[in-house]
Amino acid sequence: MAKKFIFPIIIIIILVAVIYQTILKKEEPTFTLAEVIKGKVSQEVSETGQVKKGDKINLSFKNSGRIEKIYFEVGEKVEAGDVLARLDTVELQNQLKEAKSSLKLAQAQLAKLLAGPTQEEVQAAKTKVENSQISLNSAKENLEAVYQDSLNTLEDTYLKAYNAQNVVDIVQRTYFISSDQPGISVKENKEKIIKAVSQIKSYLDSAKTNPSQPNIDIILPLIKGQLANILDYLGIIRENCEDPAYRNVVSSTDKSSLDTQRTNINTALTNITDVQQSITSGKLQVETAEGELKLAEDNLALVTVPPRQEDIDYYQAQVEKAQAKVQILENQIQEAILRSPVDGQIVEVNKREGEIVQPVLQDIVIAILPAAPFEIEVDIYEEDIVKIEVGNPVDIFLVAFPNQVFRGKVVNIDPAEKIIEGVVYYEVSIDFEEIPEGVKPGMTADLIIKTASKEDVLVVPEDAIQKTDGKTIVEVFKNGTIEEREIETGLLGSNDLVEVISGLSEGEKVILR
Repeated sequence: MAKKFIFPIIIIIILVAVIYQTILKKEEPTFTLAEVIKGKVSQEVSETGQVKKGDKINLSFKNSGRIEKIYFEVGEKVEAGDVLARLDTVELQNQLKEAKSSLKLAQAQLAKLLAGPTQEEVQAAKTKVENSQISLNSAKENLEAVYQDSLNTLEDTYLKAYNAQNVVDIVQRTYFISSDQPGISVKENKEKIIKAVSQIKSYLDSAKTNPSQPNIDIILPLIKGQLANILDYLGIIRENCEDPAYRNVVSSTDKSSLDTQRTNINTALTNITDVQQSITSGKLQVETAEGELKLAEDNLALVTVPPRQEDIDYYQAQVEKAQAKVQILENQIQEAILRSPVDGQIVEVNKREGEIVQPVLQDIVIAILPAAPFEIEVDIYEEDIVKIEVGNPVDIFLVAFPNQVFRGKVVNIDPAEKIIEGVVYYEVSIDFEEIPEGVKPGMTADLIIKTASKEDVLVVPEDAIQKTDGKTIVEVFKNGTIEEREIETGLLGSNDLVEVISGLSEGEKVILR
């Protein structure tokens, strides 16, 4: 019987496996990752040229400026590396000094962030919290004292109101017992005063029974309103005392007593207002102290918490930005010196000291006739010419000398373009460091011009970089998720590596597309 059940069970298992594989199982995303590392980026331009006899080399400055000094005259001989002319660099030197200061500041900020707070800073932050707590406690105690004093003020207020009631009662029963208009008015206002005094008494009893701050805050304006009413009622009674029928009846002593009560009630009103103002000021002091304590606590938390990676990345980017600024200015200062690229003889001096030159190749300052009998001329495509500078080292491979590598350098870049089959090229002249014996004009030369190189910089493969909406981005794979991140790139290498100036950290993983 057991065998009859085995076959159906096997069929069910197979069906479940098929359903899982075809329907339920989600296809895992597949992609290639590359690690952000520190390495070398080399930029090269490869082209083929021809050996020719040496020709005049025109020299210009790369940047505009005022010529400070010209060191040679026409006919004088020069050696490779000799300084021929110099631009005024006072402003550039000032800018460089400022840029170096900014770099030091950025480096100090990064170092401070990485080092964390000192014990003194932590203790200072803790002390600030403690002092703020003391200030808050003091503010609360002061406010509590104001509320306690307010009970005394309310007691005094009730006493003044009660005395006024007694004086009014005596005046009414002594003089205003008739049913004439003044008598009715005085009696009605006396009853209003009695009612107001009774209301003040109930408020006072409530404050004593429940002396909480919220309850007193409610009671104060209520008592103040009753006092204002009593003051009005006293004023009406005093006016009735000056009625023609009573002016000479009511004694001056009783009139003076009524005036005194009005003064007392007015004083009580002022005292209530002062208490309210003191309470408002005390509350403000408590709120201010609470705010200062919160700031002190937040600062303590900020001081003691480890630095976030985002903050580290930000300050690192500031350092790199400042370094780039320094490098640019240092390059400009170096470029303000015009040096001879070859041994030769000065054949033209087209500028004078004090003249302004422009950063264009047509603004020729000095021309040199090389001493070397041979040079290599090569046409460089317009997209590559911007990478090449005078002085770039060159590896030279001559077809006539197989398996040999000769060294040379770029000595001139012709400012005029050449159109070859509709494409723009620029003629570049290259000198041999040592002329091979037996070299002839017209020989073919394969060239590798080394335009730039950087070592120990962050690099990623070129395939990891994408351009989106004018931004340079990479996809970072972190904790199982893909994050798009904007980066700033530097040198694009011929070895398919790209320098990353900011936006990535060493060890992160990027996706290759």
